[in-house]
Amino acid sequence: MAAAQWWRGKPATWDLTALLNAADPKAARPERHLWLVRLIEWLRHGPAEAAAGSTPRPVLRLRHLLNVLERHPEPRARIVALLGRAWRETDLAALLADFGFSARRDLGGEVAERLSLRLLPATPDTDDGAALFQLLFSDAADADWLAAIDAPTLARLAALLGAARDHGQAAAPGDGDWRAPLLRAITWLVSAIRAAAFTPALRQRMGPELLAERPFEQLSRAAEDLIDALRSGERGAIVRGANFLRALLLRCSAAAASVPDHLAVHGVSVNIVFEVEQLQARCVRLEALLDLALSDTPQRELQSLLVELVRLARERRSLRALLGRQYSLMARKVTERHAETGEHYITRNRAEYADMLRKALGGGAVIGGTTFAKFAIMALGLAPFWAGFGAGLNYAISFLIVHLLHWTVATKQPAMTAPAMAQKLGALRRPGEARDSAADAAAVEGFVDEVTHLVRSQFAGIVGNIAAVIPVVLVVQWLAWWLQGAPLVGEKNAHYVLHSLTLLGPTALFAAFTGVLLFASSLIAGWAENWFVYHRLDSALAHHPGIVARLGAARAQRWSLWWRANISGLAANVSLGLLLGIVPALLAFLGIPLDVRHVTLGTGQLAAAASTLGWDVLRQADFWWCVAGLVATGVLNLAVSFWLALKVALRSRGITLADRRTLYAAVRRRLWQAPRSFFLPERGA
Repeated sequence: MAAAQWWRGKPATWDLTALLNAADPKAARPERHLWLVRLIEWLRHGPAEAAAGSTPRPVLRLRHLLNVLERHPEPRARIVALLGRAWRETDLAALLADFGFSARRDLGGEVAERLSLRLLPATPDTDDGAALFQLLFSDAADADWLAAIDAPTLARLAALLGAARDHGQAAAPGDGDWRAPLLRAITWLVSAIRAAAFTPALRQRMGPELLAERPFEQLSRAAEDLIDALRSGERGAIVRGANFLRALLLRCSAAAASVPDHLAVHGVSVNIVFEVEQLQARCVRLEALLDLALSDTPQRELQSLLVELVRLARERRSLRALLGRQYSLMARKVTERHAETGEHYITRNRAEYADMLRKALGGGAVIGGTTFAKFAIMALGLAPFWAGFGAGLNYAISFLIVHLLHWTVATKQPAMTAPAMAQKLGALRRPGEARDSAADAAAVEGFVDEVTHLVRSQFAGIVGNIAAVIPVVLVVQWLAWWLQGAPLVGEKNAHYVLHSLTLLGPTALFAAFTGVLLFASSLIAGWAENWFVYHRLDSALAHHPGIVARLGAARAQRWSLWWRANISGLAANVSLGLLLGIVPALLAFLGIPLDVRHVTLGTGQLAAAASTLGWDVLRQADFWWCVAGLVATGVLNLAVSFWLALKVALRSRGITLADRRTLYAAVRRRLWQAPRSFFLPERGA
């Protein structure tokens, strides 16, 4: 609930006569400000939308209000006096300079501030123009009807507000220029822009060539010269000062715009992105204030500024608007870094397909050992958390072995491959760009080709994993029978496996949940690699004097290259293993009965259970329900993790909803026309 809406309802039902009679310029500040809120509520009462070519209801009500005030001098005099006190006692410069900008320089502080705006009630007992403005204009449609005010109505409203300003200045002589709060706001904005630009986080990341003429350092003198010229009224000096200040602002904006280029190479920081956007927004606000201060007829410029501030007031309560840009940029970097890795998981010809099968066979063999290690951990009878931690450590070590041997586990592929596929969509039209049908069609076909390559790569990965894990488990079980007369997996555990893997239970839900964890591990890997690059740890490993002295220059260089190439894979494998083991234990502690189901691990467990129970198990329906459960597990592991990763990848590249529907339709068409291409490579490819 918006903080300004706590008094809504009853005030909107007031009629105009009662509202005008309630205007009291001698009332205390809270009552006067509350009257202003009720006035805006009265204007807003009724539908603000209008049919094409018609006038919005609030504008009609504004005209009626002006008509009444022009015909009745007594209420007009009281309202002019009330507005005059607001002009005199409210810090309007704070509204113009500070509204919409965070007092903190980090994203977390702004998130906390927006949460407080959404959750905490605000008071009308304030002299802060920004706070009062948020109370007045809290409705989503306010910007639309303000923008629809026509020129004659705007001129009449300006005359009323001008009389109020003159009344306020008469009550407090000494500052007769209506632009006084405007000029103060310009000074404050210049100071804020300079302060942000001189922080090391931004200064060190701006293009040196853009800072050669020191545009930020010249801002204060240029703004002071323009303000002096405006106060003196010398037209030539005003024009020269305004042109010079605008030129400096262009250079400052260009310098700020160069920071993301540095981040793209050296790692993303959401706090730095937030600072850059604040700096650029202040430059835009300063341009708008210059337009207003220099205009001979400032009503239209003031209207445009107010409309923009009202829209900003709505966004100030929106966490989505705040996080959208930061999320998109971080997602772009995660997907770009994973796209390089994902290329290795996509097969495009028969040779790569065969190589994927070989790598999957190696991964399946390792997972066979993981299966028995899991049963051994279960046999220890540890407390739930430590049992989960042990299982997670078992998975993590196994996945690391697979990674270091350059083998593969099929279910780890989708989160990596979705970003690589999204790169094929680079030619698609972006919002606001002209459509190029040929380029769009080529991009869509390239994407569908990658989908077919991906699906058959997953098919090869799963087939290879299963083809290795089953014989490895059976051989170990038979060796145990031969050496000690009993299998490693007892009959009790075997029946537990048949009970837990069946499709008749919650296997499908658990498999989808495992897909979420697979996706989460890819995000962790992307964050870890971005953190590694952002802090330049590869350079530190290669050149730090202590490391070079201990390892030698050549070995330090090799270690630097190895960590740079493997940090993402190490983070992905370790995080995935620990997530698979620990998250279910933590959720169980909270009373949430979610478990994990991994197709390769489940296949190994079922093979061990079947070898313990003997050939008769093949005649039991429970066994075949477990087989069906494994099929569903494989599909959901891959589908959920791939869908989430692809959603992030498409979002990071600004793909529209209409284009997504086109992509999905093209995939369905290919599946209908050439289903074999989704499972086997083309002959001769």
